[in-house]
Formats: sequence, C-alpha cells, structure tokens
Amino acid sequence: MVLASSKIDELGMRFVDSRFGTRVINAVYRGRLFQAIFSRLQRARTRRMLLRIKQSPVPQHIAIIMDGNRRFARKVGIDTREGHRMGRDKLEQVVDWCLELGVNVLTVYAFSTENFKRASKEVDYLMGLFVENFYKMADDPRVDEKGVRVRVIGQLSLLPERVREAAEYAMKKTENNKTHFYNIAIAYGGREEIINAVRRIAADVKDERLSPQEIDEETISRYLYTKGLPDPDLILRTSGEERVSNFLLWQMAYSELYFADIYWPALAKRDFLKAVESYQQRKRNYGK
Repeated sequence: MVLASSKIDELGMRFVDSRFGTRVINAVYRGRLFQAIFSRLQRARTRRMLLRIKQSPVPQHIAIIMDGNRRFARKVGIDTREGHRMGRDKLEQVVDWCLELGVNVLTVYAFSTENFKRASKEVDYLMGLFVENFYKMADDPRVDEKGVRVRVIGQLSLLPERVREAAEYAMKKTENNKTHFYNIAIAYGGREEIINAVRRIAADVKDERLSPQEIDEETISRYLYTKGLPDPDLILRTSGEERVSNFLLWQMAYSELYFADIYWPALAKRDFLKAVESYQQRKRNYGK
C-alpha cells in the first residue's frame, strides 16, 4: 500500500513538472469557475476572520502609512496617475472596513512635505485628487449617518488654494460629527508638527498664558494636530518598507507597528484584518 502511494506521488510530481501538466494547471487556475470558487472561499474566510476579531477589543485608533502607489503601477504596467487613483479608491474601502470593525479614529499619511519634491505634474495630479476627494466625502450622506468628522492635518499653508478650500469645506461640513474621526495628513511632517507645537508653547509662555512648570506630556499633546484624540494603538505601513517616515513621531511612542509586504492599492480586506489580529495577539500576550 505504501509502495503504491509512493508510485502515485512520483507520477503526480512528474505530471506537475511536465510542460503539459503546467499548461493544464495554469488553465484550471485561470479558469472562470476556479476563480469564482476561490473568490467565494476567500470571502467566506474573511467573514469568519472578521467575526473572530470582533470578539476581542479592536484598536480604537489606527494610523496608516499608505505606501506603494507608484511601485504598484510600475509592477502591473499602468500609468502612475492610475496607481494614485487606485490608491485613493483603496482608502475609501479602508474607511468602510474601519467603520465595520468599530474603529473610532483613522489617521492616514497621504502627502508628506518631502512629496513636494516630486515632478510637478505628479504633484498637481495628486492635488486634484485631494480636491475631488474632500468634496466627495463631505457631501456623502453616509458621513453624517455614521457621524464621521474629517480633519486635515499638516501645514495647510503650503497647499494650493483650491486644496485648502476643499479641505476647509470638508472640515466645516463635518465639524459637528462626534462618533468617528478621520484625519488626513497632507503637507505633513512629524518633526515639523513638534517644532510648531514648541513654538506655540513658547509664545504662550512668553505671553504668560502658560508657565514652564505646567508643561508636561499632556500639555504638548494639546498643541499637536491630533489634540483631543487618543494616540494610535496600531500603525500600519504597506509596501514592505519598515520605517515610520516622519509620521506621528510624538503620538506613536507606545503604538504597535505592523509592516505589510504589499503595495497600498493591492491591500485586501484580509490583509487589513491580519494587521488588526496581530495587534490583538500582541496585546493578549502582554497581559499574560
């Protein structure tokens, strides 16, 4: 019986390694029936994963470094602008995933101060996407239904007027929403944020609105862009890079870090849930 099984294994390996076997396997894998079955199985596994994760406390504040739009575009052979647009669409999905999971605060790194050094055509295109997205989000009835407040953080004075107007429109339109908070970091740098906070604190000390003895961690947090919000529980970065790139340097002191080896536009719901599950497992281990 063992000999027969071994013979079958050998024949099977020969078939897999043969040119004909490879063509057959590829044909099956690419077939519509196989793809439909595989897709259904993946959705079922993702639903089970979501239910399992919701049985334990989820991070209340997730921050994301959305990295890899351009590299994804090059990999699949599309224009860089299309890669950025797909990244924008992915962000809309992630907002929905956070709401479904019960995450109260989402902060995303959309455009750093260093990004202004990119080609002017690319920067202009990204600015157009921001304008489009701010108006779209502000006027989306689901935003008010879910109580989502939009906040744009960063050096807004560096942005073109059309982007500032769109950002201000979104913030004003959603300012009374108090259930969920969606922060978009544009023209943002973590060091610049801290420098700006120090300058404002120094000015208040000089004007005697604040004494040096009053300055502590809580005081500094009140002068940051994220004032009034909890620090991130989980920081997720896509694209496989393992660095924080000047993002929320003060706020991330005790955050869990998760690096996903996948480009941002290709991030699947299951990939996102893996990051949350990793956070939960770490927190449980700390409690032991």
